[in-house]
Amino acid sequence: MEIIKARQTDADFIADCVMEAVGKEICSNLAGKNHTLADVKQVFSLLAAREDTQYSYLNTLLAVDENGRPIGAIVGYDGEKLHAMREHFFAAAREILEIEMGDMDDECDGEEFYFDTLAVVPEHRGKGIARELLIAMGERARDCGKPAGLLVEKSKPGVRALYESVGFRKIGDRPFAYVVMDHMRM
Repeated sequence: MEIIKARQTDADFIADCVMEAVGKEICSNLAGKNHTLADVKQVFSLLAAREDTQYSYLNTLLAVDENGRPIGAIVGYDGEKLHAMREHFFAAAREILEIEMGDMDDECDGEEFYFDTLAVVPEHRGKGIARELLIAMGERARDCGKPAGLLVEKSKPGVRALYESVGFRKIGDRPFAYVVMDHMRM
């Protein structure tokens, strides 16, 4: 296993990982009654292929197997850039999914380097890959000169334990997609 920078051609894999990380419930809510999960994937794939969005391949590190196939991804960025990058998400959600999301609370702030999403394909879980991705993205946070921040669902103690194992600690609560989550920093 190796950690590499994502490429634009990895956009569909990044979209799958983002959807896995945010969960089926949030993705279904994005799809609404008139759209499908395939439509939601289209949004995330388009965003991952761009250079100016929060889900951009430029903001993504991949774990790849010995054959170079992606088996995990982590997306992270300087929280100060969230508003400019997220406008593209809002525009795609309006155009493709026909929903308005401009009233969403910020999931991070400008004081942190935000770890947005992390996912490992099911058959490779439990092998330390997520931990290695967190450590690698932590180096980007250090290079940015800001503490790393992330959100975790209150109902996922196993995920919280993973984050704590690399140095994250709860500092408060913060909403994401209208759900209150634990805000952690390292």
